[in-house]
Amino acid sequence: MLKKELRLNFTSQRRQFSTEEVSASSRSIEQLVRQLPIWDYHSFHIFLSIKKNKEIDTVPIINYMRGLNKQILVPRINSEQLLDAILLLDDTRLEENRWGIPEPSEGTSIDPKSIDVVFVPLLVFDQKGHRVGYGKGYYDKFLQSCKTDVVKIGLSYFEAVDEISDINPNDIAMDYCVTPKKIYSF
Repeated sequence: MLKKELRLNFTSQRRQFSTEEVSASSRSIEQLVRQLPIWDYHSFHIFLSIKKNKEIDTVPIINYMRGLNKQILVPRINSEQLLDAILLLDDTRLEENRWGIPEPSEGTSIDPKSIDVVFVPLLVFDQKGHRVGYGKGYYDKFLQSCKTDVVKIGLSYFEAVDEISDINPNDIAMDYCVTPKKIYSF
């Protein structure tokens, strides 16, 4: 299927989720994330959820990483419309940007080349690890600025579709995708 069709279909499905379904699915994903072979790494970049869009709640994963004393980075969109990786501290103040995404209002920007693992938001993915996001390309551009061996992990409520038919050369495939039921490895 085409990205546009998948985006419409899975966004519509996600809108139907109850608060309880979002919470239970997010907890299941967090439990499976703990099983990934990534915990020897130090620096982790993770997205912050847009609650009104019923995105996966990443706070349980962040809390798990805090307990392991990992360096946690979160995205902030800069003036050039690119993602910066901002160090998340206990006292970091978050404000919603124009899209309703929580971002640090200030903080230390970290070089993307120093990041070991990136958790990537997505709606759905295919059997090869290609993803459908929101279509703005923020994460594809951000991942291009990271080191080539950065571990890329997608988080999704939905299981893999067979194929996304309109992949382009700038699309970066995931290494893993985690759903409430399963870990996919590519």
